Amino acid sequence: MLAAVCVPVGVYAKPLRPAPFAVHQAQCAGKEGWSDPAPPVRIFGDIYDVGTCGITVVLVAGDRGAVLIDGGPVAAAPLVVANIERLGLKLSDVKLILSTHEHGDHAGALAELRRRTGATMVARAAERASLESGVMAAEDPQRDDGAPKFPGVPVDRVLRDGEVVRLDALRLTAHATPGHAPGGTSWTWRSREGAVCHAIAYADSLSAVLIEGYRFGDHPARIAALRASFATVAALPCDTVVTPHPAASDLYARLASQAPLVDPQGCARLAATSAAKLDERLRAEVKR
Repeated sequence: MLAAVCVPVGVYAKPLRPAPFAVHQAQCAGKEGWSDPAPPVRIFGDIYDVGTCGITVVLVAGDRGAVLIDGGPVAAAPLVVANIERLGLKLSDVKLILSTHEHGDHAGALAELRRRTGATMVARAAERASLESGVMAAEDPQRDDGAPKFPGVPVDRVLRDGEVVRLDALRLTAHATPGHAPGGTSWTWRSREGAVCHAIAYADSLSAVLIEGYRFGDHPARIAALRASFATVAALPCDTVVTPHPAASDLYARLASQAPLVDPQGCARLAATSAAKLDERLRAEVKR
């Protein structure tokens, strides 16, 4: 159950220093690479994107430290470190590192970030083996045995589905959302900006991406896992949705005020769009 605590903003001795989003727009214009440098920006209240132009890395600032969710690919580690420090935080302020799923574009930098921050690495059991080995699970639709693995990261704490991660007043709930990857995990919590408190959902990737030659139609259990994850995401407490790939939730357009940042239907819309794309892929497989 998601805790009702809504933590305050401005809890550090000095205010954090995100870049204006216009600076992010200018630096990332025409770029969406996973390792294209981007400045840190505020998403809402105490939530910041410290990732790259093409990969979201979420930092949630609390009164006793910060929580980092994801790390980007290997090459993004120094970029994320620079963004944390640019905000005005020390690396040691990051106390917990969480993960959405065990693919190199989001987990590649985790080992270096854990080493640099000294933070506790937290993940669900379904992710653990791949995170620690840096090798995708055999049942992962995106596993390519010829692809290089990412640096393995020790998992210090293993979570159950629905378990709450606490860092003083911060409360983040893990939701199992497998399918895109076996260990897929979405996160929810509440954050405040001024007098306004919102339910935030960091919804894991839901896309039915696969390697050449893989057919989802031959794996009904994986189709069922994706459909169950669509239902889970649609039902999340969700005033504002953020995704590991920012384009999946139109995050940058929303931060640029081209669309509302707060959208209570955002998670349901993301789930419905993902379900439609899976159906389209299954139809295409039948025609082959």
